[in-house]
Amino acid sequence: MASSSRLLPDPQRISTAHGKAARAVANSAAEVSVPGSAKWAVAGIIGGSAAAGLLAAGSSALALYFARRVITPARVREEDQEVLAVIRGAHGLQLILAATPEATVEGVYGFFFDGGRGHARIGRIVSYSPAERTVQREVEAVYSGDLSTARRGYWSGAAYPDPASIGLPSEDVDIEVDGGTAPAWLVRTPQESGVWAIMVHGRGASRQECLRAVRTARDLGMSSLVITYRNDGLAPSAQDGRYGLGSTEWRDVEAAIGFALEHGAREVVLFGWSMGGAICLQTADLSHYHPLIRAMVLDAPVINWVNVLAHHAELNRIPSAVGRYGQLMMSHKLGRRLTGLAAPVDLKAMDWVSRAVELRTPTLIIHSVDDEYVPYGPSAALAEKNPEMVTFETFDRARHTKEWNVDPERWERLVTAWLGQQLAPRANPGQPNPEAPDSESPNPEAPVLPS
Repeated sequence: MASSSRLLPDPQRISTAHGKAARAVANSAAEVSVPGSAKWAVAGIIGGSAAAGLLAAGSSALALYFARRVITPARVREEDQEVLAVIRGAHGLQLILAATPEATVEGVYGFFFDGGRGHARIGRIVSYSPAERTVQREVEAVYSGDLSTARRGYWSGAAYPDPASIGLPSEDVDIEVDGGTAPAWLVRTPQESGVWAIMVHGRGASRQECLRAVRTARDLGMSSLVITYRNDGLAPSAQDGRYGLGSTEWRDVEAAIGFALEHGAREVVLFGWSMGGAICLQTADLSHYHPLIRAMVLDAPVINWVNVLAHHAELNRIPSAVGRYGQLMMSHKLGRRLTGLAAPVDLKAMDWVSRAVELRTPTLIIHSVDDEYVPYGPSAALAEKNPEMVTFETFDRARHTKEWNVDPERWERLVTAWLGQQLAPRANPGQPNPEAPDSESPNPEAPVLPS
């Protein structure tokens, strides 16, 4: 999940659909006509039965709509940010935008336009007029498209289009996954430590959002494998064409770990954003490579899908019972025919608040307290329940997955300090001075994989 504000479209459209079912119930009751003294009793019985049936049908349809929207990849992003003017000043291009909650937060962002074909990097706020509901910002770079013709677009945390745009050379590599090969960027570090970073983007996002962490990983001596995975538009689609919310995508991360090991890695660190965080957690839990996962850095991760789905049902004015019914459709084997899933999505298995003690991989979670898309509460609860393994750092004003964008210096400082501790050379058993291991002699042997 990335910069979209909701899993579903306009809540007015959803509530309208539910309202139509209710109006149909009312109309059917009004059309019942029975003469005599039994008129009102019969009408009440028939009308009540009709109402119950139609409301049930309406609720079921709404629940199915909710479920299918959650698990179906959207190929076209809504351009919900209005461009009022593009001006050229003494210091370059500037944009005047309609003031939105995202466009009025300081930081560095990506702005996509022309159906995603255009991409610009947007910088500091020059002026902001709450009365006129406008904000003026600097344009730091235009990577593709003609920004002067843009009238609408969408805001993104992906400020850079490729490794070259952050000044780093890379290789285009292909990773063997189910159904074919998935493209990835491999950014090598000059001083290889034997630990690679595997970077996993969020739902509806692209590998571009991971570039924010590549330089930090490189400075720590890690080569970065910036991957794609099933249904993201670049990797092969799953056979059912549906998201598994982490329950299936982790296999593509496992394939990436295998690729890294074949090309010189001995261990890996997983980086995940939003649903990418859920995917990383599943990988650490289920992959036979789990002994080789040294640590995880998760940015605004989905720790508990039930919590996130309930949050989005509330955002979209869907009754809680209907939202729970939608979750049941996704997680029950009988719902497969309706949702199109090849297999149920086990939401309980991805509730890491309930499974907190089972997480045995050192994990840094970074999450903004004003995240409108994935509430931060489960991240805080996981850290509270498993402080031995989980370090939790909060941001504010960053909204969803834009902690780096709001304050890159702090994000990089936190990650560097925490990972520096995790990547410190491990003492060999029986070493007399584990407090001061030889930093020039990393452990030459990779852990033995379970059979």
